[in-house]
Amino acid sequence: MSDRFSKTFTATAHDIDVMGHVNNAVWVQWMEAMAVSHWEADATPEQVDKYVWVVTRHEIDYRGNVTEGESVSAETFIPEGPTGARFVRHVDFRNSAGKVIVSAKTTWAMIDKETGRIMRVPPEVSARFSAG
Repeated sequence: MSDRFSKTFTATAHDIDVMGHVNNAVWVQWMEAMAVSHWEADATPEQVDKYVWVVTRHEIDYRGNVTEGESVSAETFIPEGPTGARFVRHVDFRNSAGKVIVSAKTTWAMIDKETGRIMRVPPEVSARFSAG
């Protein structure tokens, strides 16, 4: 388990917009893929079965882009413990030169799958993901 998780994404023709680079909506999809992959990698099977996360907020800074066939290295981390039901997650995407070209601060809320209701993040979940 780790407070950090990495993954690589390669832009496909489907990801490209009329400007010839990765569409902003694709960056958001990649952020969600990062969060889900991190959750599935570090949560226990019981936690994955019991809880799900939903986005409540995105703050995204676009400082560059990539075109079809180019890859980005993504890293996500949770800098501190939850506040009630919410965790703040950071995601950075770096181009082949190592420059951060897209960075985001996203807020995710925990949902109990059985009830469909928002809930406080249990300490045993927080301990698996938070640096704080």
